[in-house]
Amino acid sequence: MTISEQQIQSVLQQTIDPTTHKDYVTAKSVSAIQIAGNNVTVGIELGYPANSVKHQVQQQITAALQTVPGIGAIQVSVNSKIIPHGVQRGVKLISGVKNIIAVASGKGGVGKSATAVNLALALSAEGASVGILDADIYGPSQPQMLGITGHPESHDGKTMEPMLAHGIQAMSIGLLIDAETPMVWRGPMVTQALQQLLNDTNWKDLDYLVVDLPPGTGDIQLTLAQKIPVTGAVIVTTPQDIALLDARKGLKMFEKVGIPILGIVENMSTHTCSQCGHTEPIFGTGGGEKMCQDYNVEFLGALPLDIKIREHTDTGKPSVVAEPDGKIAGIYRLIARRVAVKVAESAEDHSELFAKIVMEND
Repeated sequence: MTISEQQIQSVLQQTIDPTTHKDYVTAKSVSAIQIAGNNVTVGIELGYPANSVKHQVQQQITAALQTVPGIGAIQVSVNSKIIPHGVQRGVKLISGVKNIIAVASGKGGVGKSATAVNLALALSAEGASVGILDADIYGPSQPQMLGITGHPESHDGKTMEPMLAHGIQAMSIGLLIDAETPMVWRGPMVTQALQQLLNDTNWKDLDYLVVDLPPGTGDIQLTLAQKIPVTGAVIVTTPQDIALLDARKGLKMFEKVGIPILGIVENMSTHTCSQCGHTEPIFGTGGGEKMCQDYNVEFLGALPLDIKIREHTDTGKPSVVAEPDGKIAGIYRLIARRVAVKVAESAEDHSELFAKIVMEND
């Protein structure tokens, strides 16, 4: 009995990607189907980095294809391809960067910077080329969280080389000034400084640049959102009403400037006592999920109020690298894959496909 491509397509159409929750045909993840007699080779190309689940996907598809009557040897290859996606109109793209993910919060103290750095490290752990830009000019924290010391190099006196930490590229105003120097600057100076950090850094072939934005929704934050070519934004909140109220303002800010919301991360969701093991929602429960329902955005995941997250970032080794096989790192990696899927589902950037029109005088 001869195996047909239609049979293979039919099986793949009934097999659901555990990360996207779509079948592989609908998700356009099937890059190749080759049939030699009864032997079948299938190529799967995921639009998100997937080191944690590649083997699972390979086994899942192999098992599904084994149900085809008369099928012989099965070979399934799984890889990832990250492409650029669209940003808000009228904003200049950044050389060497495919996609920019803004991590924001309506208020401070909700664990936004810890989420940003662990998200960046998790995307890297999943196989992507990643950078992080510390856009909090007044209170830069990424150098300490990443354990970076020293200053960035400049080979031409005009641009800077990103510093490297745990496999990702990083830039922060904190790398250019003394740690105890206060940034007593007005809004326009802060905006200019951020643009220089973004545009004057020689980012090298990044699939994702994670931007750790300062908290709040004032004039500075709005200006930053209008100047940075952002693919999508992640909102970080905690479950209590006050944090959610400010998080909603942050979400509306991005909507106003045309930046898609990739989803919401809820920090400090529950706390487990290290002495007795009792778990309780100190800051309330269900707030992040309720906000997602109200605005029709994705709930990316919930993180516990855990002393380890603080200890890891304080020592310059965030949870994803400090305990890569731990429960917390697993949550961050799941969130990272969901963020990457949301980016992959957004509109593609076709700017390079259009010819440039140059007016010349005869």
